Amino acid sequence: MPKVLVVYDSRTGNTERMATAVADGAMQVKGTEVVVLKVDKAKMQDLIDSDAMILGSPTYYGNMSGKMKSFIDRTNSIHGRLNGKVGGAFTSSGDTACGAETTLLSILEAMLINGMIIQGRYDNKHYGPTAVEAPNKKEIESCKELGKRVADLAAALGR
Repeated sequence: MPKVLVVYDSRTGNTERMATAVADGAMQVKGTEVVVLKVDKAKMQDLIDSDAMILGSPTYYGNMSGKMKSFIDRTNSIHGRLNGKVGGAFTSSGDTACGAETTLLSILEAMLINGMIIQGRYDNKHYGPTAVEAPNKKEIESCKELGKRVADLAAALGR
């Protein structure tokens, strides 16, 4: 069964609450191992050792945090080793129309460049869950759904 890694950055605790919900959703898939790490503690080996990863960042000026960007930039040292792994992203922002979608796309773009498999969502939150400030009940459920979807896909792929 798959090993799902959730890596997040959080200054206020909002993105951290989302990360916990993502992990809860992934754990709904029987046999899935879930590891949750703050970006400061995550290593490239953690990415290599996982079958799927879900990255979360606050939205800063329409992009991910500097810490998350630095972490993703370091994947150039393991380029090619994430190929075929499953990925997903989530973000929190200070208000609506503040760049949440561009933040998600920047994370997903890096995953695609690393050869990862991303599953979109057709009905809403197409790129991943977002929250404005503290996540509400509906946003927490969206995070859980992302975790479950990623773990299900990784399991289906035999990752």
